[in-house]
Amino acid sequence: MTQASSPSAAGHSSLKQRHLSHLNSQLAQLHANLSDFTDLINTTCVQYKSIQRLGVMHGSLFMASHTVFENDQAE
Repeated sequence: MTQASSPSAAGHSSLKQRHLSHLNSQLAQLHANLSDFTDLINTTCVQYKSIQRLGVMHGSLFMASHTVFENDQAE
């Protein structure tokens, strides 16, 4: 009986090792993806601040041009 259970236990151990190896590779891929995602989030934050400043500048230009055109029409 020990001879029959020994190959089965070895097969079970081998299967478990393959599963653990696969899980380890998937965790490594997840870690790499999360690292890339963090970099993308940081880039998005920087771009958001730049776009916000650009919007403020455009709004200022529109308000200034409106004032200039109003003054030209008044004269």
